[in-house]
Amino acid sequence: MSSAGLAVSRIRTEDPPISPKFFHNALNLNSDESIMVFLSVSGNVIPLRVFGSDSIESVKLKIQSYKGFYVKQQKLVCGGRELSRSNSMVRDYGVANGNVLHLVLRLSDLQTINVKTTCGKELTFDVGRYRNVSYVKKQIAKKVKGLVDKEDQELVYEGALLEDKQLVDDICKREDGVIHLLVRKSAKVRTKRVEKTLDELCVDAPVESKELGLVSSKVAEKEFELLPVVVNKEASVPLAVLDVMDLTNEGLECGNSPIRSSEGSGGVYLMQDSSGLEYVSVFKPIDEEPNARNNPHGLPLSSDGEGLKRGTRVGHGAFREVAAYLLDHPLKGRRDVTGEALGFAGVPPTYLVSCLHGGFNHPNDITHKIGSLQKFMKNDGSCEDIGPGSFPVEEVHKISVLDIRLANADRHAGNVLYQKNNETGQTVLIPIDHGYCLPECFEDCTFEWLYWPQARQPYSAETVEYIKSLDAKEDIALLKFYGWDLPVESSRTLHISTMLLKKGVERGLTPYDIGSIMCRVNIRQESVIEKIVQEALDSALPCSSEETFLETVSDIMDRHLDEMFG
Repeated sequence: MSSAGLAVSRIRTEDPPISPKFFHNALNLNSDESIMVFLSVSGNVIPLRVFGSDSIESVKLKIQSYKGFYVKQQKLVCGGRELSRSNSMVRDYGVANGNVLHLVLRLSDLQTINVKTTCGKELTFDVGRYRNVSYVKKQIAKKVKGLVDKEDQELVYEGALLEDKQLVDDICKREDGVIHLLVRKSAKVRTKRVEKTLDELCVDAPVESKELGLVSSKVAEKEFELLPVVVNKEASVPLAVLDVMDLTNEGLECGNSPIRSSEGSGGVYLMQDSSGLEYVSVFKPIDEEPNARNNPHGLPLSSDGEGLKRGTRVGHGAFREVAAYLLDHPLKGRRDVTGEALGFAGVPPTYLVSCLHGGFNHPNDITHKIGSLQKFMKNDGSCEDIGPGSFPVEEVHKISVLDIRLANADRHAGNVLYQKNNETGQTVLIPIDHGYCLPECFEDCTFEWLYWPQARQPYSAETVEYIKSLDAKEDIALLKFYGWDLPVESSRTLHISTMLLKKGVERGLTPYDIGSIMCRVNIRQESVIEKIVQEALDSALPCSSEETFLETVSDIMDRHLDEMFG
């Protein structure tokens, strides 16, 4: 992931248009609306003319045109808020002269490697950009069995010998589609490892070492630590989470460092297994969230503590990630291969942990980081890679239930993974990235599945029964039991969104019907649910209880639903 700043200033009359076909006809616009955006990427500053009436999508298309960064790889942030609604205009977000925009680029984690051996054999494979040369050697040894072991290899790139600790991302140019490497047998003399007993080690050790009791070269102090954060001792850590932590610990013990992903606007680290060949978990530290003090992508600190989405707080993303897992209640009788109950929507096991490792973003001293640890789910890609037509209706519906309940402010196709079963041909959807759920207001609720054809089909009887079993009050108590005392505003959101979901299915409404009530058509037009809440606030008596307020919301919601759907 890389970040770039964009400075905004008023355009001068002598500034020529850069590419007229990408701009509105200047004769039909007030010249005062015209501003010049300076796009800074990798030290290069490129001017780009935009208008207040330009949509966010059109601005991204211009950036794509001039720099080649695809629209879906871009995130624009202004004043600590993501410009996420593609069809909204630049001026709708209040972008004015003198503002600074931040462009966050999401580049592919995969880099294609072409390897040629001195004996003429060639192979090509993809590796993560943040893998090191040692990992590439392991892959070569795995794919060319019997030809060359990892320890026997030397990798050469453009005539230079590569060191094991070098990252793939550091040895290639960003525009390189393929890295061409030469692998040859090492000329180094290899020593044979001699196994010794504990007594033999003591005999061979220097006197001063024996006096100190040092019988091993292993570092006395651990360079890493991974522990669950337990607030309530009565709340046991789920077995599925303990399994993930065990595998993560094994990888760290084997010296496999966290690998920072290019996905997301915050620090996202892929944790490896003991072999260093597989990912087992994903760690997101709270101090590296967007607008947090140690954000690795250069996003500025939040001036008021609000996150990129309205109604969210910087540093609370990890709690929301865990809450999504805890509130994804299992369907009766549904369990995984270990016997653990599976959540209805399939949110991967997630828990709050404390982790110490030098591989994270530590601008100062290396310290423990608190964050969410989530099981890494093997997948065939995200839903933005393929059209939604092939997704099973039930899979889309389970995502919709989760997002409506939690008032998700960041559901896009990139954070829904899919798995294909080659034997049955079935596709399973996996929801991830829930750091913007349970906001304090409904302003930024966005559900991409709203525009998928499956959303217009009615819920199945089984799903309706599941929805009827939901209880917001019990959910809030559950989160408190695990240590997160949900803020009053977020508790209200959960109550109201669950209320809407239950009332909707009672009337036979589709996910599209219910989701449309929660989501704004554009940034300036309030959603129906926002109007319902505001009407309840206007009619509520001073000092009335929260229970009374929710009863008022319920009455007003019934009236709106009757007017809309009869």
